[in-house]
Amino acid sequence: MSADTSPIRFDDRVAIVTGAGTGLGRSHALELARRGARVVVNDLGGADNVVAEIVAAGGQAMAHGASVTDEAAVQDMVDQTIAKWGRIDILINNAGILRDKTFSKMTLEEFRAVIDVHTWGTVVCTKAVWDHMKNAGYGRIVMTASSSGIYGNFGQANYGMAKTSMIGFMNVLHLEGQKYGINVNTLSPTAHTQMTEGLLPQAALDLMTPQSVTAGVMYLVSENGPSRLILCAGAGGYAAARIYETD
Repeated sequence: MSADTSPIRFDDRVAIVTGAGTGLGRSHALELARRGARVVVNDLGGADNVVAEIVAAGGQAMAHGASVTDEAAVQDMVDQTIAKWGRIDILINNAGILRDKTFSKMTLEEFRAVIDVHTWGTVVCTKAVWDHMKNAGYGRIVMTASSSGIYGNFGQANYGMAKTSMIGFMNVLHLEGQKYGINVNTLSPTAHTQMTEGLLPQAALDLMTPQSVTAGVMYLVSENGPSRLILCAGAGGYAAARIYETD
């Protein structure tokens, strides 16, 4: 799959990117701003630094430190965004954590912590912007899944379950959002970030830059982008993941 996204622009669009203080989220936020979007950089830490990068490059951005699991804080982020820029066109649900252990050694608290951030956090943020997008007749939402959910990965029962839930959530919201101009897609990335440090050989990690994934995200949230697509991305390569029913 080709991901030549050079003509894609987001002038006058407003985007919220969660978990954007570092890694993939930071890369998504910087690229959206470079292409003309006004960006809300959300993270518990590092958001101010990313905003400073965007502003220094001539872009527009604001930071917000809402935990994606905190409904009141997320609503405040959305309210501040509407007050400042009057709209929300794009939501990239990127925030996440890891608590890796085999299932027998994993506590229920460790399982729940990952579900809370990935699954519940995505629900909270999406719910907070949904009616704004519905009323505007336009919206672009990205969920973030993982090969750990699609194919499984040893020691990641909590993470795999959380990431698979993104696909079901996307499928339903795609159906509900169609008539309102809301596209909903899922990204399944592989990139060298704090979360993947030490999980792969260094030579492989060197190829898997966050920027090599972000180009695919620009396609997913573009005006003429798809809906209900699971896009696997890493090291500059892109492929559509499909789930087939068999006898």
